[in-house]
This record gives sequence, structure tokens and C-alpha cells, in this order.
Amino acid sequence: MKKIILISSLVAVLTMAVSCSKESLSPIPTTSISDASAYATPDRILGQVRSLYGSLRSGSFYGGRFIIYNDIRADEFINELTNVVTGFDVWNGTMGNNSTNSVVNLWSQAYFTINLCNVFIDGMAANGGASVVGATTATNYLAEARAVRAICYYSLLQLYARPYVDGNGSKPGLPIRLKGNTGADQYDLARSTVAQVYQQVLDDLNYAETNLPLTYGTTAQATNVTRAHRNTAIAFKTRVYLSMQKYAEAITEANKIVSASAPFTAATGVPFALQADITNVFKAPYITTESILSMPFNGTTETPGGQNQLGYYYGVSALNGGNGEYSLNNSGIIANAGWTANDKRKGFIFTASSGKKYLSKYPSITPFTDYAPVMRYSEVLLNLAEAKVRSTNSIDAQAVALLNAVRNRSDAGVTFTTASFATVADLLDAIITERRIEFLGEGLRAPDLLRLGLPIPAKSNIAAIPFSAQNYIWPISAAELQLNKLCVDN
Repeated sequence: MKKIILISSLVAVLTMAVSCSKESLSPIPTTSISDASAYATPDRILGQVRSLYGSLRSGSFYGGRFIIYNDIRADEFINELTNVVTGFDVWNGTMGNNSTNSVVNLWSQAYFTINLCNVFIDGMAANGGASVVGATTATNYLAEARAVRAICYYSLLQLYARPYVDGNGSKPGLPIRLKGNTGADQYDLARSTVAQVYQQVLDDLNYAETNLPLTYGTTAQATNVTRAHRNTAIAFKTRVYLSMQKYAEAITEANKIVSASAPFTAATGVPFALQADITNVFKAPYITTESILSMPFNGTTETPGGQNQLGYYYGVSALNGGNGEYSLNNSGIIANAGWTANDKRKGFIFTASSGKKYLSKYPSITPFTDYAPVMRYSEVLLNLAEAKVRSTNSIDAQAVALLNAVRNRSDAGVTFTTASFATVADLLDAIITERRIEFLGEGLRAPDLLRLGLPIPAKSNIAAIPFSAQNYIWPISAAELQLNKLCVDN
């Protein structure tokens, strides 16, 4: 009987290649079940859908490391322990080794997740999945798989490819794999351009928007936060278009889920809205109308795994038992004079007895099971604000109102007006500053720098990394290069 290899993929093989010869490799499944069994019941099919999110939630991906790497490679954190295992080379910008753990493992986990999506999509078609769960549910599940795949490809672009602004997407992107790997196969596949990968991301998200459910129900808020629905796909498209500097398109998407005036909410589907108190987003039960997509954890069966957890990296012993890997940079955003002492977000800064400051946004104790935020509604509001200003080159009144919505909910004493900004550049600077404050420790700082073609700023004794530098982006995984002879390095 033909087998479907559920936990086997190209990337699993590629990871092994770092320490093994090509001739000795073959994709050996950890778990394999027959085609008939895999798609025999609604519960088994739903279990496969949940496994896609489980793979995305891996501590080496969105469960921790992806978010952490995109924070520490920028300028808001200072490394304290010089441990390569926990990202010292990412922090200091010495990612020239294709075989380093961070380069290989994140690439591997992202492509592993992509392959799970592809295997599921192929399997539903080949094994009559729609006849088991019904056509509508089957289409919903396929849309979830494509949404997860889109997030994976977008995320890989932020580390392993030049920003879209460099050559309008013409630079080498990623190998686009859309067919599931269920056994020994031909792995050679050239890198598509950055623009082509972004187009695949948008194709998947457009399909997801059309076919995902509007909501999982008013009594299923936890599911609305931890699984993709229509508004999830729309929200993520605002991030994608901002990364491509396609501001008119970002506005179009945001307008689908942001009302024209305050209080800004999504009128259809899951009713996104800001929390009145931002601290509600980062404490149990982590389920709010602001949380567009989060990676959930518990203290037993679902944990990020050792040395992956957000609280472990950013916390310190006196706060939550964290390891104190990264303190906050005293010359970073916490030094900004506009971030006032009355701002509720100042409560996310913990001062240790040493005088060093640490991020307390993830306060749970070991095993550090704070939900990992993939996207929040405040980002959509600031995405729209920035896109409005850049597309009109004006001090746009709605953009100021959106900026106020994010600032005022944490600092009622600060209200901007159009007269607050002498130039368009001043308003844009205020929006970027707000992003740095709002999303500190959420993995958006480095992607923001890259999409704008800005240098990665200096920090401590680490020099700035210019836009043109080789180490502005990561090298391609050595495992990929070993088995995929058509893939070229950065």
C-alpha cells in the first residue's frame, strides 16, 4: 500500500546533510500512515490541519526563534552571554557560516512546515478529502494550509533574501516548492526571484481570503486567535504589501478591516479591535480581539522547547526565571524622549538590581508558555497609517488618527494633530517610532529596517551594517546547498 509520509520532508533531509554525506541520505519518516487512513475520518483530517499550525509553532520558528532573531539582529537589544546557541552570531551580524545552527534550523523548520502544507493539499485532492468532511469544510482547510504556507515563505524572505526595494524584487528569492515531498525525490530547484516569491505569498493569501471562514464563532474566540480566518489573511496582506512598498494595495486591504474613523474596528468577520489595556494581550488567557494570530502554548503538551522561549531570552531570573540572554539597549527606543513615563508600555520594562533593563512582555515562568504573537491589530492600524502617508506624501488626517489610536490607548496624555508635524518626514518618523515602542520584542524591527532599505544600526561595540553589505541578509542553509545543486548562495 502506498504511504503518505506525514513527518518527512525535504528540509528534514537537508538538515541531516550538514553532518552526513549525500549518498547516505534518504527521507525516513518518523510517522507514516496509509492514504486511506490519513483521510478516512473528519477527525484525522482536522488533526492534519492542526499539525500545520503545530509545525509553524515550533520553537525554532514562530514559537520563539523567528521572532527573537528579527529582534536581536537589529538595535533594541544587547547580548549578555555571548552564546552562539542562543543567537550571539545573529546579534553581532556574523552570519557568514552557512552551517550555523540558526541558519540551518530555521530554514529547515520553515520548509518542513511548507512541505506539510503541500502534502496535505495534495492528499486532500488525491484521497477524496472533500467527500469526508464536505466541500465547504475541505475548502476551508485548504485555505488554512495555504495561509500557513504564505506565512512561511514571507518569513523566509525576511532573512534569506534581499528586500523587495533592492531591484524591485529582481534579486534571488527562494526555491518555491508547491508539491509535497513524500519520499525520495529530485531536490534540484532554482531560486525564484524575490518578486515571484512574494507573488506566491499573495496568491496563497488571496485564495485564503476567499475561502477561509469569516469566523469560527462568537464562542470560539480562542480558535479565532490560533487559526487563520478571512480577516487573518487580509491583515497579513497589509504586512506583505508594506514590505513590497506597494502602499495603495496595503491601503485597499486594510480598508477591508479598519473602519474609516475611530474607534477603529473590523466591521465584518472576526471583529478586530484594540484592547483598552495593552497588558491584556500579553497575559492569560491571551485571547483578545486585538490578537490576529498567536502561537498558543501550555505547560504540558505544547511548549516552545528549551532555549527557544521568548520569556527565557528576554526575561531575567528576578523577573520570571529567564536566562537574561538579552537586555534592552539603553541607546535604543527606550531612550526616546517621546516615550513618556506615563505610557502603559513602560510597564514592560523591568530594571534588574544590576541596573540593566529587560523586557517583561513575556512574564510567565518556566517553561515560559506565553503565547507568541504573530500579528496584532495595532500593526494593521500602523500599516495603514504609514501606507496612507507614503502614498499621498501628505500629513494625512486619518493616518494621524490611526497613530493616536495606538498611542492614546497606552498614553492618554499624548495626542497628535496634523499641526504636530512640520513635514511628511516628521509624521513618518513618528509612525516608525510608534512601531518600535508598540512591537518591542515582537520581531518587527529588522523587517521594518530591511523593507525601507535602511542600515541595521550600530549597537554596543557592533558597527552598523550597511544596506549593501553581504551580512545584511543571511546565507542560504548549507543543507539546502548540498542537496539542491540549482540553489545558489547569497
